[in-house]
Amino acid sequence: MRFLIDTVTFIQALQCPERISARALSAIQDDEAVREFSALSITEIAIRNGKGKLNLRREAIVAGLADLRMQALPWNARHAFRLFDLPQHHADPFDRQIFTQALAENNSIVTRDEKFRLYEGVSR
Repeated sequence: MRFLIDTVTFIQALQCPERISARALSAIQDDEAVREFSALSITEIAIRNGKGKLNLRREAIVAGLADLRMQALPWNARHAFRLFDLPQHHADPFDRQIFTQALAENNSIVTRDEKFRLYEGVSR
């Protein structure tokens, strides 16, 4: 199984894993699963760092990806074109992009964001 880990879940896995649900933690720790982290999430973290809303440095992300045995999933045009058909359930552009990326890759999403339930085609 393939999982796309959303930005907030990744940050919590690094900084406060006790806040992650047992189900999400099980997915993150599943040795047989392919755990992916979107390049978009790295961009989101960098932007939030630049605005002073987050303090998670590049080195911590690289180390976190290695520790959690996650691979970065690049964003591409195939993912972007899926946005044309996506309903406007979510206002956050990063979350919308992460959802379409999971949809295009046939991934499940590990997230606690309830708005993802409004979309069809991707399991949480």
